[in-house]
Amino acid sequence: MPFPFSPMDLALILFLIATLAGLVDAIAGGGGLITVPALLWSGLDPITALATNKAQGVFGSGTAAANFAYRGALDLRLAWPAVVCAFVGAMAGTLSVQHIGGDALSWLVPLLLIGFALYFLFSPRVSDLDSHRRLSEGGFALLVGTGVGFYDGFFGPGTGTFFAMGYVALLGYNLRRATAHTKLLNFSSNLASVLFFMAGGHILWAAALPMAAGQAIGAWIGSHLVLRHGTGLIRPMLVLAALAVSVKLLLDQAG
Repeated sequence: MPFPFSPMDLALILFLIATLAGLVDAIAGGGGLITVPALLWSGLDPITALATNKAQGVFGSGTAAANFAYRGALDLRLAWPAVVCAFVGAMAGTLSVQHIGGDALSWLVPLLLIGFALYFLFSPRVSDLDSHRRLSEGGFALLVGTGVGFYDGFFGPGTGTFFAMGYVALLGYNLRRATAHTKLLNFSSNLASVLFFMAGGHILWAAALPMAAGQAIGAWIGSHLVLRHGTGLIRPMLVLAALAVSVKLLLDQAG
């Protein structure tokens, strides 16, 4: 059956979907839950959909990180080791997933995300105030930057939640500051994956470019909301995003 939309109509629909995803992702992560199904619905095969999703998503995480930096919410001097480690980890993960199946993660990750959702919901450390640091910036870069970066290149769902959890629990960042730095690391790990997908010719730029514009707009709005409303907005959104990713992964596995 012919696809019911013209190319221009489809581009507009994908732009609007990406705008919503960019807004949600800038606040709590999980934007891929919106964009990947949309790309699959538009007729792309799974590999092209995942590659195109990374290509459009990097514009959202980049826009959010740039806005956070402009507003003084990022400490680039302290963050750069984690940025580098996230990039290297994502490169290794993207290469590894081509040789090793990620099926075991389909069961493990939802359980971790549910646990993290409960932590964000009930822990007194999740607030608008910084708390006690449990790890050095260098240790955080090696452990969380590399580890979660690898996970993002290897599997991906819930990456923002893992980064945010690390910043809150290990570095004692308040939730607003953690979210800002999470977007910077998201951008780094996404960029590494995009470069590899580009080399393989898997990205459909006709879909990625209108979605990139939507991502940038949504991320700009979402990052402003984070700075304005802090924990009162981010905490429930993070909990919902973590639970939504968990349910999606469990349903996919059960199906």
